[in-house]
Amino acid sequence: MRSTKKHIASELIKPKQLRFVVDETATLIKFLRKQFPNKGSNKIKQLIERKLVTVNNETTTYFTQQLQIKQIVAVNEQPKQEDIVFSKIKILFEDESIIVIDKKAGLLSISTQKEIEKTAYSLLSEYVKRKNPRLRIFIVHRLDKQTSGVMIFAKNQDVKIKLQQNWHEMIIERTYSVVVEGFVEQKEGTITSWLKENKMYKMYSVKTPDNDSRKAITHYKVEKQNSDYSLLTARLDTGRKNQIRVHFFDLGFPVVGDIKYGATHNPIKRLGLHAASIQFIHPVTNKKMLFDLPIPKEFLRLVQ
Repeated sequence: MRSTKKHIASELIKPKQLRFVVDETATLIKFLRKQFPNKGSNKIKQLIERKLVTVNNETTTYFTQQLQIKQIVAVNEQPKQEDIVFSKIKILFEDESIIVIDKKAGLLSISTQKEIEKTAYSLLSEYVKRKNPRLRIFIVHRLDKQTSGVMIFAKNQDVKIKLQQNWHEMIIERTYSVVVEGFVEQKEGTITSWLKENKMYKMYSVKTPDNDSRKAITHYKVEKQNSDYSLLTARLDTGRKNQIRVHFFDLGFPVVGDIKYGATHNPIKRLGLHAASIQFIHPVTNKKMLFDLPIPKEFLRLVQ
């Protein structure tokens, strides 16, 4: 099943602001009734009570505030539900069980102890709660902040558990578009290692397994390249933390912009890593689903 494109939101659009110059003395509510003849008194009072009205750039909550000629009254009208859109998230598919999104680079999947900010998780939570305050979102897997691409979220606890506990059976295939530094001579290959994490939370490869390591397998194919960069498709047999980043560092071709794992510069102001496609079995309907995204334009420009 191909993805159904549907634009939704990551950050609320700015509210529409209407500005009026006072041309005669009057109370605030009387003045606003004149400017909004189609709004009832209660609607106008709500605007004032919700601190959406300013007089000469100062918020006021007094209905009977006396206005003077040449003062500026501004009204911030909240955007309608259907006007609320995301700038860093695009919803590709949604039903009663899951939401599949295209996450833009620069957005956290979920907040960490060190970083508390808008995330894909928090934005989707806001989105579903506007429909029904009782609805919740559950994160199933993550992408690094500077990685873009396809993510799956669950809409109830049972679906989350089913996806996470049966991830290797339900995820048929995942591919990434990757831009690395340098000219990769071997056009296809498989990278296998055991990954561990050090005290600085940095992953690294070991050749022989031990109790703390986890096996990681990455297949890759060069799609396009020049003397400076190579664009590849990477297919994962496993989904370990920072797997692709570590594996290409091991090969001597770090992911573009990945200073943590050996990159020397950042020409596109983001990580050269994009979750391009995911094929999986729907946790409720058991139907096969495929969502794929185009290669980011900034990736293609590097290998022209």
